[in-house]
Amino acid sequence: MLLPALLALTLHQAPLTTVAEQSGWARTGRYAEVESLCRAFPQRYPGKVRCDTFGTTPEGRPMLALVASADGTLTPAAASKKGRPVVLFQGGIHSGEIDGKDAGFWLLRDLLDGKALPGVLKQVTAVFVPVFNVDGHERFGPNNRPNQVGPEQMGWRVTGQNLNLNRDYVKADAPEMVALLKLLHSWDPLFYVDLHVTDGAKFEHDVSVQMEPQVVGPEAMRTLGVKLREELFTELEGKGHLPLPFYPSFRENDDPTSGVTYGVSPPRFSHQYWAANRRYGVLVETHSWKPYAHRVATTRHVLEGLLRLTARDNQALLSAVKAADSEATSGKVREVVLTWDNTEKHRPFAFRGYAYERSPSELTTLPWIRYDDTKPQVWTIPYYEELRPVLTAALPAGGYLIPPAHAGWVAEKLTTHGLRFQRIGQDLPSTTVEVFRATEAKFRPSSVEGHQALSVMGSWKKEPQPLPRGTIYVPIAQTNVPLLAHLLEPLGPDSLLAWGFFNNHFEQKEYVEEYVLEPFARELLAKNPAVKAAWEEKLKDPEFTKNPRARLRFFYERHPAYDSRFNLYPVFRTDSAPAGLSPVR
Repeated sequence: MLLPALLALTLHQAPLTTVAEQSGWARTGRYAEVESLCRAFPQRYPGKVRCDTFGTTPEGRPMLALVASADGTLTPAAASKKGRPVVLFQGGIHSGEIDGKDAGFWLLRDLLDGKALPGVLKQVTAVFVPVFNVDGHERFGPNNRPNQVGPEQMGWRVTGQNLNLNRDYVKADAPEMVALLKLLHSWDPLFYVDLHVTDGAKFEHDVSVQMEPQVVGPEAMRTLGVKLREELFTELEGKGHLPLPFYPSFRENDDPTSGVTYGVSPPRFSHQYWAANRRYGVLVETHSWKPYAHRVATTRHVLEGLLRLTARDNQALLSAVKAADSEATSGKVREVVLTWDNTEKHRPFAFRGYAYERSPSELTTLPWIRYDDTKPQVWTIPYYEELRPVLTAALPAGGYLIPPAHAGWVAEKLTTHGLRFQRIGQDLPSTTVEVFRATEAKFRPSSVEGHQALSVMGSWKKEPQPLPRGTIYVPIAQTNVPLLAHLLEPLGPDSLLAWGFFNNHFEQKEYVEEYVLEPFARELLAKNPAVKAAWEEKLKDPEFTKNPRARLRFFYERHPAYDSRFNLYPVFRTDSAPAGLSPVR
């Protein structure tokens, strides 16, 4: 009995220090350290920490999350029952940018020991994913981040399947992403914090913190978001940091004079994905040219500030989220902005940079910038922070319909994203719905993340369509309606259509030979004055006139054999729930 007792005592007294700490922040540990620490934390802090496996990577490694709460609120159900705010923070989505892993373990240990933010873990449940891109983490090497100061070796940007997880939130191709999204929607955190390291230029600023809702989104959440972000920045500045509210890349590559922007990206990215769920998404980017010890400490300070402010303001934050949920579930959200851009309005911004020279390279002929980081300079550069909506989707009053041909795989996506849907349990031979027929469809010539992207032009119009048994109905009235619009509105940059999931429907599969069309065309012109008038009008267009294929197509589209489903988006919209629905999922 003595040996187990001694072992338990040793585990309880283990310092839980990381390789990073032991090496003076020169190195970071391998994934075996994450597995070891995830087991050790609950043994050191029984009843206050859980180590959960929430997925397995394609290369067979466990995906791990540590859950910490001083009063044992360690499950989603317990947090929901208590009205306990949850902050979920993750490291290593790009595993060369690994500050978050070491900062998270360091902070979590001090929180549980009472050395940092005493009492906060009685008000907030922390969920910590040390490494999201686990297989990429184990592609370990010294040259994976050539523009980053430490650690000595680190992981790789993308997964074992060569997918960039921070482009995958909507399309959810990677098994790792499917697992993470299920974890995310299970916990429904008030704040989802994604910890990165920048690429790019040299300058003095050491961190950027981008958060939404702050500029876009529900008004009450925006107001609180601005207040929280401003207080966080005051706190960070008091600790000697130089935070930025935007990603520090220039409008033109390697040209500081071109200025910087406050952007709202599509939800393929982590923080905007969670904002599309009407929660707070936070993107933290420490600066790659700062030493590793400085970056890890900076990451910790950001997390400390977010946890402290969440604990202090939790009732106001939760009330704002509840109001946003009520608005959405009652069907009052009638439109969603799918794309934002900056106006040309700007103001001067004092950016803390360094002296530099910029001139053409005799080797490449491209502009070559050389920074002198011994000579700090303040650059007064234009800051473009005003936004304008570029593409706004007016939503249907009822919801979306996905016919059986695509219902299976779309249902899996919807479930992954925490979206509710129902199935039609009977055939509906003819129902008036809105359909989208593309008047123009362009395939991207090269692939993006393994997809051939597609852009379309067109509009929604009402017409009768059969709705076979097994058609999915996705109601608009649900909490994450902005995400639903991003998924299913065809013009959106992150829609399933735009990512190429429906490309087959925009490829012509049937044809009519020219020798069959020729007599049909002549007879049609002779017998149909309306077609003849349309033909003569088209002939006034020089581009049409000199294009034999376009001339042929004019008649093919009027032939009885023409495929009426060509360029028809196989997702419909409806203003009311159809008959014969199964119980809500």
